[in-house]
Amino acid sequence: MTETTVKMDAKGRIRIPRKFREAIQLSEGGCVNIKSEGKVLIIEASESIADKYYGIVHVENWPEDLEEYAKTEMLKRWKQRVTM
Repeated sequence: MTETTVKMDAKGRIRIPRKFREAIQLSEGGCVNIKSEGKVLIIEASESIADKYYGIVHVENWPEDLEEYAKTEMLKRWKQRVTM
């Protein structure tokens, strides 16, 4: 296992060193899943929703951030079901 120390900025962001990004084949714009187990954070590369479903439907104008759009739409629909 490779280990290093990185510093978190005021907004809670950390920079993932290149050797780690390359090891899990993570490139700019890539998605990760983050989970915690006690004081341990686990960061795993994951496939984006946009990439997973690319080509299934034809859309004239894609939202700029499909991940955020999908989350917002699902939340809206969930709230509609709850208030019915």
